[in-house]
Amino acid sequence: MTTTPVRPPVPGPLQETAPTFIGMPKFPKGAREALANTQQRRNLRHATHTIRGKRARVVAEVPHWEDLRLAGAAAKDEALHHLADYLVELEASLTANGATVHWARDAAEANAIVLEIVRAKEVDEVVKVKSMVTQEIELNEALEEAGVNAWETDLAELIVQLGHDRPSHILVPAIHRNRSEIREIFLREMAEVGRPAPDDLTDDPARLAEAARLHLREKFLRARVAVSGANFAIADTGTLVVVESEGNGRMCLTLPETLVSVVGIEKVLPTFEDLGPLLQLLPRSSTGERMNPYTTMWSGVHEGDGPQEVHVILLDNGRSHVLGDRLGRQALRCIRCSACLNVCPVYERTGGHAYGSVYPGPIGAVLNPQLRGTASEIDKSLPFASSLCGACFDACPVRINIPELLVELRAQVAEEGGRTAESAAMRATAWLFSDPRRLTAAQKAATLAGRVLGDRTIRSVPGLGAWTNARDIPTPPKESFRQWWARERGSGTERSPR
Repeated sequence: MTTTPVRPPVPGPLQETAPTFIGMPKFPKGAREALANTQQRRNLRHATHTIRGKRARVVAEVPHWEDLRLAGAAAKDEALHHLADYLVELEASLTANGATVHWARDAAEANAIVLEIVRAKEVDEVVKVKSMVTQEIELNEALEEAGVNAWETDLAELIVQLGHDRPSHILVPAIHRNRSEIREIFLREMAEVGRPAPDDLTDDPARLAEAARLHLREKFLRARVAVSGANFAIADTGTLVVVESEGNGRMCLTLPETLVSVVGIEKVLPTFEDLGPLLQLLPRSSTGERMNPYTTMWSGVHEGDGPQEVHVILLDNGRSHVLGDRLGRQALRCIRCSACLNVCPVYERTGGHAYGSVYPGPIGAVLNPQLRGTASEIDKSLPFASSLCGACFDACPVRINIPELLVELRAQVAEEGGRTAESAAMRATAWLFSDPRRLTAAQKAATLAGRVLGDRTIRSVPGLGAWTNARDIPTPPKESFRQWWARERGSGTERSPR
């Protein structure tokens, strides 16, 4: 088997990436459809409020929480500022431990490498640990097209897969589903791909989890190849880390003969000591727990213990482009905790599908346009999918200033001509305000309109439909200040007061 040559990333032009959720409409349209789904809105409100309540309680227990945030951000920044060096060190450490390292420029290369490994093992199925990056590159779809079944083993991911659905949350992909819906999915779909759900299955969470365990057990025991991502990759020891809550990750990472880990290059940490603060920040921010029930670490091949063949694919897929942006690179600090989603008033009402990516919510609104560019309608609209309330920054365990990035990306979209109506309106306003005669004429026209309209409300203006969808325009006054001044002072002319 050939190994893709080493190519440490360097900042450069935007690389072509595989678009996720091809053909998704821009955010306002997707959000409007989501808002009409009242059951989903109830599900989202209950879930996000529950998680953020738990998070608030466990964060309050830590007197030095802000110091932990600063330490986590510093560790990630150190890795990002010297990323090429740490990636080369990571490769050397992994290779010394018996792993095979591959480098992938984009989704197509990464998927091809995984498929090559799977074909070499002559298997037609793999088991998977929950992995955002494999969803980003659409690995399941690529394997399915090649005749290989990729079985998701995380409970929420299993629900999404069996429901022929898309994830809508970073941590809880099936957050938009309730217990009754999950029961129906299990009863209808499990028998089609393996052990059926019990006929007497109820919507009790324990029974649903039991049905999933029984269904997945046979897949764990017969699988020869597993695919994972990684929460962190430690450069100096060559250690990959996965944190999870169910134990399915431990099964995937230890039972199969071959393990393939697809890792975004931004997951690197310089030293093992840097892991300390992040393993305190992540569980509290994501699940509201003091520590993750399962933290699995592996560093290559160890005879008689775990997989005997380990492949690590280091993926760029647009990350070098983000790295080259001095302000935007802070988005690569993200540790995929989903804390920003759980406090976002926009996400709480629309859910994740409207964002058109596996990365929804505030972090998705900044990460997707940077990774994929702003050529598509969905990516142009995402920086505007926010009220800029700042709750996301307050919740972020690694201090990503998402509101600042959103404003920067909005300016970028406007400069590229992506918001033509707003740009034209601003140019017209600048022209009007630059000459007092124009302004006087405009004021006379506005007061005439105010007298004609009376007390009626202006609900829509041609060219400003998107803006007036959410607010009414104030009725113009019947008299301007200049006109009032002239009338009160008896000057007979409209002139500015001195």
